Amino acid sequence: MTTSNDEQIIATTRRWLERAVIGLNLCPFAKAAYVKQRVRFTVSAATSAEALLDDLILALQDLHAADPAECETTLLIHPQALTDFLDYNDFLDAADAALDALGLDGVIQVASFHPQYQFAGTEADDIENYTNRAPYPLLHLLREDSIEQAVESYPDVDDIPLRNIETLKKLGLTGWAALDLDPSQPRA
Repeated sequence: MTTSNDEQIIATTRRWLERAVIGLNLCPFAKAAYVKQRVRFTVSAATSAEALLDDLILALQDLHAADPAECETTLLIHPQALTDFLDYNDFLDAADAALDALGLDGVIQVASFHPQYQFAGTEADDIENYTNRAPYPLLHLLREDSIEQAVESYPDVDDIPLRNIETLKKLGLTGWAALDLDPSQPRA
């Protein structure tokens, strides 16, 4: 059952996807799945890592069972669980173990996004961290087949991370803030 709070969380996540991920072309593959309405948005009510793991397992099973022509990818948004980035980062090992346990390693992959995302060797406010910053903690479940098809059709896929860093350096923290993605700020 989707609550009005869930609807707001999904709307905020859509805004981030449209303005940052697609709008800045941080992921050149995201637009096609989004415009074809093949992105599933799921809000987890989990407040603990254990409950989130249960929701993740269900989301992985649901994505695997779904027709790729109808659901290509899932964003499992968990605003109440793993709000601390270090705890979230530690949880990614459990996510990988769940893939293995379900026999989905190599079939589905989990990409990570968090409001406090920080790559190793960077400072908290370094702009390159914003390539993986989302309004809420979330796990992006992607079909490996979809990734392979997208990569085959995109030249220089290895240049995407460097291009994204350059895009964000040009944008800067002020430009990022102007995208108006912070869910804690009131909308005009």
